[in-house]
Amino acid sequence: MNLNNLKPAKGSTRNRKRVGRGTGSGHGRTSGRGQKGAQSRSGHSYKVGFEGGQMPLQRRMPKYGFKNPFRIEYQAINIGTLQALAEKNGYSIIDVDTLIEAGLVTRNERIKILAKGELTAKLEVKAHAFSKKAIEAIESANGTAVKI
Repeated sequence: MNLNNLKPAKGSTRNRKRVGRGTGSGHGRTSGRGQKGAQSRSGHSYKVGFEGGQMPLQRRMPKYGFKNPFRIEYQAINIGTLQALAEKNGYSIIDVDTLIEAGLVTRNERIKILAKGELTAKLEVKAHAFSKKAIEAIESANGTAVKI
């Protein structure tokens, strides 16, 4: 076997369709583009969503809703999760770096502590935001809640 007698597997390749090469080829005259109109011309393209002049779907649908560009999104973490984290690793201070290390948040997320679960460990919790009940729960366990 040499490089000069290598061939692709039988049936794996097809010949290119050569259009506009006479009526005998089966692809002559209009070259498979049909009769007249924009689609038969070279350089033709439609805008995305064009429906042949009919009002496009995205313009028929009504506009609704509002996206507040100043909204601040928080990643919610419950005090029950903090309790489990403190028990497992023996933490007394829980801050952003601790939560990132535990895989609960990513570097760019803001953190809000919520009150679901029970907290018995005395913790110093540092986060971007707290719910009122979370602050009560942390302080009732003799801990402190520090806003960053």
